[in-house]
Amino acid sequence: MSARLSRLRRPLAALFAAAAAGLALLALRPGPPPSVRVLAAARDLPAGTPLAPSDLRGLDLPPSAVPSGALRTGGAGRVLAGPMRRGEPLTDARVVGAALLRGYGPGTVATPVRLADAGAARLVHPGDRVDVLTVPEADPANGPPGARPRWDAARVVVSEVPVIAIPAPDENDPRDGALVVLATDRPQAMALAGAAAPLALTIT
Repeated sequence: MSARLSRLRRPLAALFAAAAAGLALLALRPGPPPSVRVLAAARDLPAGTPLAPSDLRGLDLPPSAVPSGALRTGGAGRVLAGPMRRGEPLTDARVVGAALLRGYGPGTVATPVRLADAGAARLVHPGDRVDVLTVPEADPANGPPGARPRWDAARVVVSEVPVIAIPAPDENDPRDGALVVLATDRPQAMALAGAAAPLALTIT
């Protein structure tokens, strides 16, 4: 028995030494790098999307790569101000809210404008600059049935104002046209409010 143990001593010693070396390497191996989990788009999302839980997924990023204003929770139910690509982190500037006005300077307000032509709203994107025009409606008493707005009498209300959001249309809203949200100063907002019906608004 002692001879047999003597023969196994060296293989066992080598095995134990290898196991000890492996354990030492595991102890010395650095842990996973630190990361921060943020919300990201689970698919390509158009502007105006009311976010559902299925539209978002968790994304682990190194702390240095986390964008300013990244949302970690609470994305569902928010409305996208602009389009997002799949995998893009969701930030407070991407959803409709106070952060949309960040960088526009003091005195800037978010002004919703209802355009007479809903198709015009589909031609612009957040970041575009537009002119808003008023177009007098044709007088149905003096014009033919179904008369269109008088485009020859269009007047510019505000110029070169940025589009900051294009909300999704509300299917329950009986009004025609489409909403866009513009970054304006207060006098411009007052001018736009005063240029509402019976005038039609459009953009260039």
